[in-house]
Amino acid sequence: MKQSLLTALAAAALVLAAPHAARASDDSDKKPAPGAIATNDEYRLGAGDKLRIEVYKDPQLSQSVQIRPDGKITLPLVGDMEATGLTPLELRDRIATQLKEYITNPTVTVIVVEATSAHAYVMGEVAHPGEVSLHGPVTIVQAIAMAGGFKEFANTKEVKVLRPNGSSVQTIHFNYKDVLNGDAKPILLRSGDTVIVP
Repeated sequence: MKQSLLTALAAAALVLAAPHAARASDDSDKKPAPGAIATNDEYRLGAGDKLRIEVYKDPQLSQSVQIRPDGKITLPLVGDMEATGLTPLELRDRIATQLKEYITNPTVTVIVVEATSAHAYVMGEVAHPGEVSLHGPVTIVQAIAMAGGFKEFANTKEVKVLRPNGSSVQTIHFNYKDVLNGDAKPILLRSGDTVIVP
């Protein structure tokens, strides 16, 4: 009797543990590989970025690539593919869609190994206008600090960010004093943004 009760309890424990085990294996797929750069969904790929494309259970299709100056990468079966301006998730989905012609339900992972293209520009009434490298999340305030801070007569209430958005340019208004007072959240810059301090 005791033996059958123990067997039943063990079986119940396995049933309860199974969903957690499955979840753990799913989560492990989302962890970045060693040496990979942690990027959020907003990061846009650019020329020079080094990527690792992993196709599950297919080492021949898995490739380490660098985005060329023309904005494209080349993959087996897929050929040339535009990568510049896409997020890693968007590129992953496009590669998977192309591979469906050759593979049933391909599982693709795009890892940004080295983000060499991530930069923004700060111009206008700052001490050192020019290019600012974006290594990880960088706010407008941090970019202005990297450019040496505001000059004496800078209009800190009328800062603008020009953000390329496909074929158009989005203008984002930014008030430095609102951020200092806690009335506004700092805005994260994207690669290609231009901060203008009047």
